[in-house]
Amino acid sequence: MVANDIGITELMFALGLADRMAGYVVDKGQSGGVASSPWKAEFAKVPKLAEKINREVVQGAGADLVFAGWGYGFSEGTGFTPDSLSKLGISSYQLTEACRNGAGKHRGIMRPLDALYTDVRNLGTIFGISDRAERLIEDYRSRVAAATNSMPAGRVKPKVFLYDDGRDQPFTSARNAGPDEIITKSGGVNIFADLDDSWTSVSWEAVVQRAPDVILINDYGSEVGSVADKENFLRSRPGLRDLPAVKQGRFFALPYAALVEGPRNASAIEDFSRYLANLPG
Repeated sequence: MVANDIGITELMFALGLADRMAGYVVDKGQSGGVASSPWKAEFAKVPKLAEKINREVVQGAGADLVFAGWGYGFSEGTGFTPDSLSKLGISSYQLTEACRNGAGKHRGIMRPLDALYTDVRNLGTIFGISDRAERLIEDYRSRVAAATNSMPAGRVKPKVFLYDDGRDQPFTSARNAGPDEIITKSGGVNIFADLDDSWTSVSWEAVVQRAPDVILINDYGSEVGSVADKENFLRSRPGLRDLPAVKQGRFFALPYAALVEGPRNASAIEDFSRYLANLPG
């Protein structure tokens, strides 16, 4: 298999499937995530094939199967699609979080954690390690449940805005992307949970209208567009500087690899739930 993107690659590593990989593709912006990965040793052993996936890369690696997704490598614009790979005799496995739901190019066909568990179970079937996959799912379920149950009872849930990036238009998480359940299972409310999509662009006017109490920042681990840059931008822009989250300095950052579908989702919920539980009031 060739895996594209850090979360997808870490799913393979978490299942102990490094030896079944022809290589992986991650861009330069994910180098910080690789350096902090619990599977850093596996990243060092498995060949990094390129920073951008394409047909030449997977053919050169002798891939039987490509694990990617819409927005995670597959794109009609580049011509790199499951159909184009099929014509080359290469199979594809589509990341469940990124499956399209029939409303244009909107993505997401089930709750984000269910998508994670579905992919772990399917990979277990594909590679003949179903018992290992089920143990991993049970570990994730128990950790998520423990984090959720630790939240103070009767407390008003803070409204949370996931800020990925974007100056003219913010890129954020609707209800079908990983951050939605990271927020909700941690005891918060995703302010864009009404949008039937995964990762999507919205307007700053909509953010202001929904007045988040907390801003969860996607940390790409790079100098350009760093967490500090994003916080400074929010503090400097008229309208945004008056948001409750900005006025009170309620920012929390999680790495990109913890926010996209992948094996770091459970630890992301553990970390963010502790932060929300310690907020005043």
